[in-house]
Amino acid sequence: MFPAAVLRIALLILVPVSFILSSYLYLYPIFHLCAFPSPEHAATSSFSTTVRQHIPFSRHDPKKIAPFRLLALGDPQLEGNSPLRDRQAQTFPNFSKFWKDALLLDGTRHNPLQRVRHSLHDLIDFYLDDIPSFFELFRKRLDHIGNDYYLGHIYRTLNWWADPTHVTVLGDLVGSQWIDDEEFENRGWRYWNRVVRGGVRVPDELTTQPSEASNSAKILGDDAAAWKKRIINVAGNHDIGYAGDLSPARMERFVRVFGKANYELRFQMPVDHASATQENVENVENDERKRPVPELRIIVLNDMNLDTPASSKELQDETYHFLNEVITASQDVSRPAHFTLVLTHIPLYKKEGICVDGPFFSFFNGHFDNGIQEQNHLSRDASKGFLEGIFGMSAATDAPGQGFGRHGLVINGHDHEGCDIYHYINQTAPPEQEWLAMRWKDAHSSRLDEEPGVPGLREITVRSMMGGFAGNAGLLSLWFDEETWDWNFEFANCGLGTQHIWWLVHILDLITLAIGIVYSVMVGIRSMIPVEDPVFMMERMGNGKVTMLKIETATEGKGGNGNEITVAGLMPTSGKLDVPGAGKKSLRKKKSGRILNGTLNGSSPPR
Repeated sequence: MFPAAVLRIALLILVPVSFILSSYLYLYPIFHLCAFPSPEHAATSSFSTTVRQHIPFSRHDPKKIAPFRLLALGDPQLEGNSPLRDRQAQTFPNFSKFWKDALLLDGTRHNPLQRVRHSLHDLIDFYLDDIPSFFELFRKRLDHIGNDYYLGHIYRTLNWWADPTHVTVLGDLVGSQWIDDEEFENRGWRYWNRVVRGGVRVPDELTTQPSEASNSAKILGDDAAAWKKRIINVAGNHDIGYAGDLSPARMERFVRVFGKANYELRFQMPVDHASATQENVENVENDERKRPVPELRIIVLNDMNLDTPASSKELQDETYHFLNEVITASQDVSRPAHFTLVLTHIPLYKKEGICVDGPFFSFFNGHFDNGIQEQNHLSRDASKGFLEGIFGMSAATDAPGQGFGRHGLVINGHDHEGCDIYHYINQTAPPEQEWLAMRWKDAHSSRLDEEPGVPGLREITVRSMMGGFAGNAGLLSLWFDEETWDWNFEFANCGLGTQHIWWLVHILDLITLAIGIVYSVMVGIRSMIPVEDPVFMMERMGNGKVTMLKIETATEGKGGNGNEITVAGLMPTSGKLDVPGAGKKSLRKKKSGRILNGTLNGSSPPR
């Protein structure tokens, strides 16, 4: 079988396979029916509405689209080449040392035997150490590039298809807080130029402290194109460290590259009712036409140093001061049409077995003031202060709002497996009431979230977007119901699959492209060869089968003795002959005929 035929068969197989896999990779949200939840609470409606948004001249009802759509990405954890050994691998240090020892360039005096011994030792290290280290460094860098673009593919595809209004990355933007400043800057560059290419950090002038936020509220939907590009970055333990190793230097470089760690954003929701005012909820009782303006409060919180001991008392005091401002600047718990969304990294406390990560704390021993070295959750006390302080919930029925607190939601990362939890406290329990937690699906199916006397709050830990966790992304929809005059929300997950899918598809596409180019070149070269060439024609037929040839004789003239001279030639015909057998048989017939007729070699027929 000729090479062109092999390549043609390979293309017949590879082209459709590459097309199908590439279609899945670049349109995976469609295959998984991913879409931001719709106010209609129907998955089919959400997906069909999203599809209509991408169809030209298609009409869709704006009321079926949530005005606030948050694309939540968890823990990308960009790795890098931090060890010094990896950086030196590309310079082949042992090979450089070979020349120094062989030529005595470092000034050391060796006798000839020592020089040979040291030089051979350097050469052995070059082959057994330098070369493998160089290829390992190359493999790691190639893997990092692929991982960056894999994560970036998730962000760009969902940004195009799902059309979020806001985007957040919930901490652990880089893979280690222990890297030096140069490596941190390098990973920051990769983050902005590969992972969230086209995205920008939230400008400092838009970030406000809680005491100033009420006077700088923005209209939800204004400057929509700019907000879609702004990335709300949350500080994680791999970005700035836990409380024990969080230092001012690590915080400073995070703020410089990714943005502030503690701030607040407020948005007001435009409504159709012209009578809506900024008045307090008491006006509702006096005049049904006057209602408070719907408001969304987003709190970006660094909860890495809420627990103690912390190595930097100054940074912990900053976090505590920010939380105190959040509490004191909050709206009254009984105010309707207000929603508090907290974006942070470490999840709230919950007992073992509810989520994948159970409670865990470890501390530095003799270092960093014996501060926290690692933690899976916030402590029980910190979580209680979180729920009762920010959201104003309480076990006491005589507390403001009967202890049910403010309407809201907590979204975080850290637990790579993800979790969806409902935190609640039973006001009718004995005096030692404590905050409990159960999975949201169990709480919702048992209607615990609707039970009187049981304040509660939902916490969503977004599954990591890393390849080992199927490239997940969270889709949060938040909309305002004018009938109940309150906010509603729904959450969904959308996963791409492991990073091996990204590699497989692109490698297969490159192979298909390379084979297509080679085949096109071969066909182009063959097309330049004259068709009349019989050898070329026979090669083109393949398998030795000639379908357009026959052998004929043509009279060229007469010899000196008056006999005719004939020449065998290849002429096109519609018959089908086998080249080896057909040619020989035809020649034998012609020869036999000429012998009988006495025309062979100009001799006369026998008498």
